[in-house]
Amino acid sequence: MSTPTTTSTATTAGARAHARAQHGRVVPTMRHVPVTTAPQLPDDVPPAAVTWAETIAFGRYTAMALARGTRLRLADTAGDACVHLLLHRADAPHERLNTADTVKVPWQAYLSTGHPLLSDAGRLLATVVADTSGRHDALAGTTTLAGNTERYGAGAAQSGSPAGRELLLLGALKHGLGPRDVPPTVSFFKGVRVDADGALVPTGSAGPGARVDLLLQVDALVVLANTAHPLDERPGFTGTAVDVVAWQAPDDLTALAAGALVGELGPERRRALENTEHDLAARRPR
Repeated sequence: MSTPTTTSTATTAGARAHARAQHGRVVPTMRHVPVTTAPQLPDDVPPAAVTWAETIAFGRYTAMALARGTRLRLADTAGDACVHLLLHRADAPHERLNTADTVKVPWQAYLSTGHPLLSDAGRLLATVVADTSGRHDALAGTTTLAGNTERYGAGAAQSGSPAGRELLLLGALKHGLGPRDVPPTVSFFKGVRVDADGALVPTGSAGPGARVDLLLQVDALVVLANTAHPLDERPGFTGTAVDVVAWQAPDDLTALAAGALVGELGPERRRALENTEHDLAARRPR
């Protein structure tokens, strides 16, 4: 008679044995701790500089506090991710990403390399410093509970078709924030264009392997939700995972200010950078 290979969790000892058996287990979508165990680390980045590595399943979210000078890379490895981004200043969470100013100040509605992500205080939270996708959106925002319920039959965070706002709210709560702290967001890897009549027209994905890098100008609370775009024309709730890697790149801050990272900054972007550096300097102890 063979001995069962599974451990019963009906007892405390069995539950402990089962839990310990999971140690070291790797699954396709997870946060990698330590980060050096992640399979998707960039070849040109020293492993010691990496601070975060995670693969986010479609329909899921993540949240992390990251330091100023961090470079954050999102990679649409399989080609059907849609990543909605929420940014708050870690030292002043009332200051957050403002999509209206992010579009208005640089006179550009379409995000790509060099685009600043701005707060409503005229300060620079982050900059898009590399982009191989070109399919992003700062106009339509994310999906809602009501919209997903009408379209897919459900929209709660724990459902099979979670709305972006519901997922972002869970991430915000982990930072001590609440529903009023989830404003309109930008999204990456699903493009939108405005036609001649002013309608928003989805342009879809750039395909597998696209990536975008953000450089954080401030200590930031980052929340990411990988879920459907509100203008996705497909009837089913469908998408793929996204790879996330962050590493310390303080020299990039100097290169950005010098015009050596994404080219010379125009007057609007220069002023946003100066506003940010002035505010940070005023907060430092002397």
